[in-house]
Amino acid sequence: MPAALSTLLLATHNAAKLDELRRIVAASGLDVEVLGLDDVASYPEPAETETTFEGNALLKAREAAARTGLPALADDSGLEVDALNGMPGVRTARWSGPDATNESNRRLVLAQVHDVPDARRAARFVCAIALVAPDGTEHVLRATMEGRLAQAEIGDNGFGYDPIFIADGETVTNAQLTSGRKDAISHRGKAVRAMVEHIRAWNDGRPAPAASGPSEEHT
Repeated sequence: MPAALSTLLLATHNAAKLDELRRIVAASGLDVEVLGLDDVASYPEPAETETTFEGNALLKAREAAARTGLPALADDSGLEVDALNGMPGVRTARWSGPDATNESNRRLVLAQVHDVPDARRAARFVCAIALVAPDGTEHVLRATMEGRLAQAEIGDNGFGYDPIFIADGETVTNAQLTSGRKDAISHRGKAVRAMVEHIRAWNDGRPAPAASGPSEEHT
């Protein structure tokens, strides 16, 4: 069993993802300092070349742990649209091309489903999150948020595809939800909370809790 974690590196420069993790860790009462890549010495980051969310999350977490000597957490998240045969998938961030922006990606997805009725606009956000310790211990969790695509962009909160996604049970887009509400139902929120409980068990020297909702892998 690796030593208890007091510091955790989230392998991202994305301030919104870092804020989200810090909120969830703080709400859990877990005494762990969360750092981002801007808080450590820079290193060449690996390209996301895997064909699954889990593979990309592990690739990034392994590199971060090896380069910094810190326990590292990384996620790969994306949007799957049924009418697009599960795409954008692992290409979510680059869906509109090599110079993609959040805005251009959203516009392209909406254009591709412009004639699809609401009943066939089912979609989901997927998050795979990987924890890698410097000794090589690894844990991977996967969670989803089911919903559908909106007909147009609405809302100013959140990031990525939030303004065009309506979660099951909601009547507004993710970008209209409060941060607390989104954390409670989001794919990343579910995966991060499950991982935080895993870290709590790790620090307490207990077996990891059984997965209930998010799927789990150990290596």
